[in-house]
Amino acid sequence: MMLIAAILLAGAPVPSSPDLGKAEGQCRPGESSPAAIITVTGLKDRRGRLKLELYPANDTDFLADDNVLINVGKTFRRVEIGVPASGPVQICIRAPSAGNYALSLLHDRDSNRKFGLSTDGIGFSGNPKLGRSKPRAATASMAIGNGPTKANIIMNYRKGLISFGPIED
Repeated sequence: MMLIAAILLAGAPVPSSPDLGKAEGQCRPGESSPAAIITVTGLKDRRGRLKLELYPANDTDFLADDNVLINVGKTFRRVEIGVPASGPVQICIRAPSAGNYALSLLHDRDSNRKFGLSTDGIGFSGNPKLGRSKPRAATASMAIGNGPTKANIIMNYRKGLISFGPIED
């Protein structure tokens, strides 16, 4: 009876939660495993939260639903931090192994855990120019080595009716 229950539970889908991928994504002090250390530039302000997510570097899986990715055994990691009041902003996210990954970074200015088209900012590894649709995974990906790999992400915010771009200095 216990064996049957274990088999049934093994195939059970992972329930949806904003915490999916966080345990796997959180860097440890002195991280030496494959990870991305992201320096964030171009923040509109210092309020809200930053959410960094790591995806497979292909168009099918990039920005796909985290539940779907996890339930089919694909890579997904997430790290969330409050925006620091001052100073440089860095976020570290662990990768399962060295390789190419696509990263997205949300500046959730009102901390509601949703992307607000008119208020929130978005950025991607590779800093692709943003159009009317999501960028291709190839332009929003980076190579992560066997240890921590540094990269910069420039934040983009809504400009006008439909365009996104960095804040002008």
